[in-house]
Amino acid sequence: MDNLTPKEIVGHLDKYVIGQDDAKKTIAVALRNRYRRMQLSEEMQQDVTPKNILMIGSTGVGKTEIARRLAKMMNLPFIKVEASKYTEVGFVGRDVESMIRDLAATSLALVREEENEKNREKIANYIENKIIEKLLPPLPKGASEQKQREYDASFAKMQEKFARGELDHLMVKVNMPNKAELPEDGLPPQMIQVQESIVKVLGGFGKKGPEKEVTVAEAKKILEQEASEVLLDEEKLKELAREKVEKGGIVFLDEVDKIAVSSASQSRQDPSKEGVQRDLLPIVEGSAVSTKLGVVNTDHILFIAAGAFHLSKPSDLIPELQGRFPLRVELESLNEETLYRILTEPKHSLVKQYQALLAVEGVTLEFEEEALRAIAHYSLLANEKTEDIGARRLHTVMEKLLEEISFEADMHSGETVTITKALVDEKVGNVVEDEDMTRYIL
Repeated sequence: MDNLTPKEIVGHLDKYVIGQDDAKKTIAVALRNRYRRMQLSEEMQQDVTPKNILMIGSTGVGKTEIARRLAKMMNLPFIKVEASKYTEVGFVGRDVESMIRDLAATSLALVREEENEKNREKIANYIENKIIEKLLPPLPKGASEQKQREYDASFAKMQEKFARGELDHLMVKVNMPNKAELPEDGLPPQMIQVQESIVKVLGGFGKKGPEKEVTVAEAKKILEQEASEVLLDEEKLKELAREKVEKGGIVFLDEVDKIAVSSASQSRQDPSKEGVQRDLLPIVEGSAVSTKLGVVNTDHILFIAAGAFHLSKPSDLIPELQGRFPLRVELESLNEETLYRILTEPKHSLVKQYQALLAVEGVTLEFEEEALRAIAHYSLLANEKTEDIGARRLHTVMEKLLEEISFEADMHSGETVTITKALVDEKVGNVVEDEDMTRYIL
């Protein structure tokens, strides 16, 4: 998936995100340029830096959804973080470098999964041999050839039974995964080293966990991690993961408008916000960050920032940071037609979700065309009368509309329930007409 053409990337996003063609095209080209860069000479690669993107648009117009879908489709290290969660160096909280450490951890998990898939057969053989040896312990050294032949024949029979799942109910003792190793959790490398030293002193680091009796079916899952650790070279995995981060890593920086200092604001927290921006500068521009994979260079990591910019403007960001995001794309506000399309067109649209959920109870849910149009209309109206939360308003309206049907679904098993425009008017229309009720209910 990491060498899709821009049209293919947009085509995939179109299945889940309606409209916002400019944003999709800009991101598709940026991702394709990652692939193009890798085809250049090594000398030129160093000079081709990623063009970071700033997405501007109200809440609920699809910024985060585009990022979420990209994460699922791309075979690249990808993390979504919120700029408002970070604090300036010297303040209590997470420093901006921790996002690169999180990206490195994501890359390692991705590479481990890829290598496990490549070595699936070896891992399966390791698990099989380990379990059968527990059920049929090896002969002591010096056993006669006759006994060895009998043992080999018994082992082969056990292998056949194992393959058919006939041994799954038997009990075996296995070492549980070691829980002593503490998670990184975005801590600075110095703190991670302190953690590991403490665990080593306590005697839990690098040792097997306690032995426990489990079924063969459970043992297969438990031993998968052990097989991966034994068969795969951890240092090689880290090297591959570091290379993957440096050449293809993507950071989606959401809520970047929350760290912008509005010219009208005199908040005491403003210096801290500006400090976060200044801390971001070297990361986005290119710097070396210590991670569990070693030192990761951020020169070629792609940063996609997004924000609603209701209370501030992109120009309220410090000039140096603005310059690090040369590509800007404005996402359109949602109109009634777009809301209708969001309701019906995506692969797993809201309509399809509710139909599937109620089908579990044996209820067939159907929507009249006019009813769907009415839902989109009232969602737009609610957005205009109160805070505009974009497509998320559809969730609120649908939940209000189907609340009673969902509650009594078990009583209507085997029936077909049709949602009409009259029902939408009755359940939602009256609420939307009253502005105070809209604020509290929708």
